[in-house]
Amino acid sequence: MTVRCEVRAEGDCLIASVTGALRLADTVPLRDRLFKCLAEQPEALLVDLSGLSVDQPLALSVFTVVLRQAARWPGTPVLLCGPPPETRALLIGGAYRRLPLFTDVAAGLGHLGDDRRIMPLISEDLLPVSGSTRHARDVATEACLRWGLPELVAPASLIVTELVANVVDHAHTMMALRISLRSRHLNLAVRDGLTDPPQPEGPDQPASARGRGLLLVGAVAYSWGWVPSENGKVVWASLRR
Repeated sequence: MTVRCEVRAEGDCLIASVTGALRLADTVPLRDRLFKCLAEQPEALLVDLSGLSVDQPLALSVFTVVLRQAARWPGTPVLLCGPPPETRALLIGGAYRRLPLFTDVAAGLGHLGDDRRIMPLISEDLLPVSGSTRHARDVATEACLRWGLPELVAPASLIVTELVANVVDHAHTMMALRISLRSRHLNLAVRDGLTDPPQPEGPDQPASARGRGLLLVGAVAYSWGWVPSENGKVVWASLRR
């Protein structure tokens, strides 16, 4: 990897400083590094490009991929800040012209300004034991009722049951359940300590006692997926409000 990505916290936001000469070979590791930032569900992710040059312009597509994921989950604003003139010229043309660009990190933080709102969030650490699925359902029910979304109690409870049970059955690690409310979606996420991607059951496999796992999540959720996190992964799903 010819670029470096150093991350620091700024209040409830994360700032990722990307430096070096960007090439196509850097896109996957840089994408995963920024995905790990999104896995923390910060209030905003600001990507400082002031130290970045571009050897291969096609590699800039990594930022389109990251913004697309952020829009799907967790709904975190991603702002690109301080690109040098040559990099900025590439970003404001062609396929990248709609990316949110700011002159520097301070300008990006200023843009967030009064529009920044702390998202309603409930978080629970859970043990990899069968009783955690019931507790997760209780947490999901409480969240939906607290936020005035009684119609989402059933699908949210089903989704967290499957996500937590997947960790109990396969990952066998501690996990963190996070339920957050965005303007258009209720987001449900479970973070575990296994880096392997989740594997939905195939249609020719018998359903387990708890249901069809991730296939059932996919059928109920508006969208779902997973991203790498530090020392593990986050499997997420969203429901339309």
